[in-house]
Amino acid sequence: MDRTAELGVMAGILVPIAMFAMIFGIVYLAKRERMAMIERGMDPRRYKPQSAPFQNLKWGLLLIGAGTGLFLAYLLDHTLFNNVGRGFDNDANVAIYFALIAIFGGLGLFLSYRIEKKEVDKEKDKVD
Repeated sequence: MDRTAELGVMAGILVPIAMFAMIFGIVYLAKRERMAMIERGMDPRRYKPQSAPFQNLKWGLLLIGAGTGLFLAYLLDHTLFNNVGRGFDNDANVAIYFALIAIFGGLGLFLSYRIEKKEVDKEKDKVD
């Protein structure tokens, strides 16, 4: 048997085991959290996770930035850099995709930071 066949057999065995372990771990930790809440006298049915509007803002701006970077990289690759590096492979301009996704994703996170800082400062001014 060659190496790829061995890896295929191993993947067929390890993937279901890993999925079972992940699901078991999630269920186990959820039950453990419920038991800890009951031990502390809390009612687990009343517990609701608090919303995190800044977290949602951060993810939204990150994904918008990454999508914008990916779209801009696609446009640049198919217009400006159309014939550059098209020798043996068609993946010569892959670096521009990763670079623009990272740049625009970072800009989205920076914008999220600025908005959060402005809101926190506004709340601090109201308290003072």
